[in-house]
Amino acid sequence: MSNEYRPYGFSLLPVAVKNLLIINGICYLAYLVLVRMGVIDLNYWLGIWSLQTGMFRVWQPLTYMFMHGNFEHLFFNMFSLWMFGATLENVWGTKRFLFYYLVCGVGAGLINMLIPGIHLSVGASGAIYALLLAFGMMFPNEYIYLYFLVPIKTKWFIIAMVAIELFEGFFRTSDGIAHFAHLGGMLIGFIIIMIWKKKGRLYY
Repeated sequence: MSNEYRPYGFSLLPVAVKNLLIINGICYLAYLVLVRMGVIDLNYWLGIWSLQTGMFRVWQPLTYMFMHGNFEHLFFNMFSLWMFGATLENVWGTKRFLFYYLVCGVGAGLINMLIPGIHLSVGASGAIYALLLAFGMMFPNEYIYLYFLVPIKTKWFIIAMVAIELFEGFFRTSDGIAHFAHLGGMLIGFIIIMIWKKKGRLYY
């Protein structure tokens, strides 16, 4: 990646990504400790509930993306946040990166809560999928190594992920995964990227 696309310099762990990793880690530890003590289930209150449950609260579209159901869920989201987010923050700068991440995450939650059959959702996956989309749109010919072994261009990886999420969302509705939150994050991200691209401000 040439220096013209890194106006803010390069850091392996830029400020926003670092702090998002810390906040998500703290929230997960708080969830574990408080549940084990029998005090409160933070996922119940801070996760996002669908409208039909009557449990939706105005803070949930923001807070749900910092909560995770298990360590595997947390690990893969945070690894992806670092993998794609670090590059994007280096290119965009911290403020623009945070704007994109949070707006896409909130948008993904709002879309997901409207889907029938979805009750409670937690996790940063909607925002993470938006980061993946942004990375692919900006660097379509960069390679991603599946399982650290199989190289695939980002543009083909994104197309495959969208197809999988559409299939899973429509035909595997009982798997407990918020597929439409993933797609919602990508949709909001696509809109933001196209607006920036039209204004000629995609890389700065």
